[in-house]
Formats: sequence, structure tokens, C-alpha cells
Amino acid sequence: MNTRFTPVAAAVGLAVGMLISSVASADTIRIAIAGPYTGALTQYGDMVKEGVDTAIETINASGGVLGNKLEAVIIDDACEPKQGPVVANRVVNEKIHYVVGHVCSGATIAATPVYNNEGVVMVSPSATSPLVTDGKNYDMIFRTIGRDDQQGPAAAKFITEQIKPKAVAVLHDKQSYGQGIASAVKDYLDKAGVKVVLFEGINAGDSDYSAVITKLKSAGADFVYFGGYHPEMGLLLRQGAEQGLKVQFMGPEGVGNPDINAIAGPSVEGMLVTLPADFTQDPKNAAVVKAFTDKGRNAGGAFQMTAYAAMIAIADGIKGVGKDDPVKVAAYLHSNTIDTPIGQISWNKQGDLKDFKFDIFTWHADGTKTVYK
Repeated sequence: MNTRFTPVAAAVGLAVGMLISSVASADTIRIAIAGPYTGALTQYGDMVKEGVDTAIETINASGGVLGNKLEAVIIDDACEPKQGPVVANRVVNEKIHYVVGHVCSGATIAATPVYNNEGVVMVSPSATSPLVTDGKNYDMIFRTIGRDDQQGPAAAKFITEQIKPKAVAVLHDKQSYGQGIASAVKDYLDKAGVKVVLFEGINAGDSDYSAVITKLKSAGADFVYFGGYHPEMGLLLRQGAEQGLKVQFMGPEGVGNPDINAIAGPSVEGMLVTLPADFTQDPKNAAVVKAFTDKGRNAGGAFQMTAYAAMIAIADGIKGVGKDDPVKVAAYLHSNTIDTPIGQISWNKQGDLKDFKFDIFTWHADGTKTVYK
């Protein structure tokens, strides 16, 4: 049973949550899936939900965890930072001990102090901002994806060595995730001696980016990197093409969303994007991929496999300590390596993966993507 809460219906959500608490059986371990299930970025939440649901179904079919069934509880933060603590406190009040999420970095950063202070294990499959973990001394916070200071340099190294542009413009959406990764790209390009002719923020949610497109043309940029999400990137691509801007665009995993094709149209062809490696191509993951496809789900999106891995990590942690004890589960994760579809993963002291690989993909107007060669 999946239960959905929304920020705009907090009273209803609390009532439903109280009902769940009263009827949840003793042999059920609930896992909160926190992310955007309303708003412009719902598809990212759906990717994570597909991964967690598939993992839970597979685990339950093989007997559950220590004889207990796992149950997903969907809680919506709309990717809004102000909703992060609201969701986190609801998780605590509902006595849920484990969270896969949050999805967006801003909401994740805002939620993590609550989880850490209240002894809830949180594993994000998608929040890449270094600010999620840097300098926090958290014990309960983990992720199954790399950081922006890994992804940004990977993109910038590619730009420097493969594209070799004469003049790069770096744009961002002024938010934690977008500005953070754009800054990481710019810093690398500066050190590599690549000319950055424009570094500027745009307002997320705007419908007209003509002014910044004019600046790109005036600056003579022949390559544009954008840190942010697909709605803004889609508009930049479409409006740039309409205004005769003939440059190649690149962005992080936040722009790698199939919905960008509907926004950008043909102008999306050739967009470059950093994404987690395509784990569906690993023969060892054939059974996992089949579990997705049997349910009509796509295992090859940006976050499905990292979300699956997050759920596997939590389940293995509970099995490893022999009971549902989130504090001991967190200690177990810090001390052990977990076998997942994204590889053998382990974490450093602050809950970041010791190793993670981002690949460069070319996005196509027919909705497909190919590894850049």
C-alpha cells in the first residue's frame, strides 16, 4: 500500500498518517519515499519511486527483511526547501525509521538536520549538492549518487579535452543544486585556462529567457553549460534556436528528463548531459532490469537504479544488525560494503560514496540518449 501526502494538505496528511500508524502491522517496516510528487519536477520523484517500489517488491517476494514485509509511504515535498523540514518532522512523528530521498538538493539540505537529530536513516539517490553533507558531522545521512564536485569536474574535463571551445558561458538557476554545480564547472574551466565569457544566474520558473540569450550572443559564446533542471534548459534551447543562437548546450543530470523534449522540441538534439552510468547494460543486472520491465517501468532513467540501490542498502543494513534499529543500521552502513546494481558501494565518514562514475550522454530529439563517443 502506497500512501501519498502533499504539502498543501498537511491536515489531511496528518490524519491519514495517524490512521496508518494505527493500522500498520507489527511485521511491517515502513520506508518513506520523500520527493516531488506535485509541481514541475514530479518526474524525478516518479523515477525514485519506481526504483524503490521495484526493490521492495523483489525483497518482499523473497521473504522480506528478517521476516518483515517492507511498505513504501510516499511523502511529497514538491522539491521545495521549505517543505524539507515539514516532511522530515512528519516522518519522525509517524515513527518511520528510514527514508529514500529527498530528491532535490535544496529540500534534502533542509531536511537532513531533523533526520540526523531524530535518528532516522536517510539515503538520497539523487541529491548531489556537497552542502548535503559537507561540514555537518552527520551519522544518519547517506547518498547513492556522486556529488556535484565530482559531476562538475567530470563535465568540465570533458568540455576541456573533447569540445575544446573558444569561449564558454556558464549559466545556473540560482538554486543550491544548479548554482553549486555551475560553480564547480566554472572553477575547473578557469584552472584549465578555458575562457569563461559569461557566468550568470537566471530565475527558475520564468517563461522568457530572451535577455540572457542576447547576452550569450553578444559574449560570443560557442558553448553553454547550464546548471539546473529540465524546464529551464528546455526553454533556453528552444528560445535560443528561435533567436538564431547556434551553440551546443550541456547540463547535469537535472536536465536529463524525457519531458525536456516536449519543451525544447527539435532543438534538444545534441544536448550533452552528465548522468550516472547506464547500469542496465551490465549483464549482472539482467534480473533487476526484468523486474522493472515486468511492471512496465523504465530501469534506465537517471535515478531508478540509484533509488533501487538505496533501498537495498537500507534492507541489507537491517539484516546486518539483525533488527530494526536505525542508529545501528547507520553504523553498519558506515562500516560495510553493499552489493547493489550500481556496484559495490561504501561510504566515507560523512555519508558520501567513496567512488561514483558519471558518464557523458548525447540527448536526441526522438527521446533517446547515447553515450558520447
